[in-house]
Amino acid sequence: MNAYMTNGTVDFLKKIEEKYPSIRFHFMSGSVNDVAYYEGNKKLFVAGREYEIIIQTGEIRDKGYIVMNHIPVTDEGRPVFEDNFKKRKHAAEHYDGFQAFRLLKPRKGNTYVVLTQWQSKVSYEQWKNSTDFQKSHVNIKPPAYFADRPFVHTYNMIEKD
Repeated sequence: MNAYMTNGTVDFLKKIEEKYPSIRFHFMSGSVNDVAYYEGNKKLFVAGREYEIIIQTGEIRDKGYIVMNHIPVTDEGRPVFEDNFKKRKHAAEHYDGFQAFRLLKPRKGNTYVVLTQWQSKVSYEQWKNSTDFQKSHVNIKPPAYFADRPFVHTYNMIEKD
């Protein structure tokens, strides 16, 4: 299964939905940009990003708060990076307000996306300030296989009319 994303204004992104009424799109608004996201096997975006879904938990919902950690990984580091994620305990999945998790491997480029969806920003902040979060991130420093500094974007889901 693949995930696809593209950026644009909300009005532009909504036109994509009109063009493909059988596809379930999710729309997000962030401080940096607005995003259309969908999961499937058909590339629809001309200027979008395509990912392979490596790990998937929960369903992306039309309401919620999205956190996307963008992590550039060297070619040599990809197997180790993916294996580390497959072995980790996913404590967030059992935390109040958790909705969905995706580990997205880029089809082009080197930047993975770790996407989590929460019921609200408050539920995400409660997770981030929890002992479980602290335990899962203790002594974490950027591994040698990071190609560049990771960065985070956050979004609020745009509810459908």
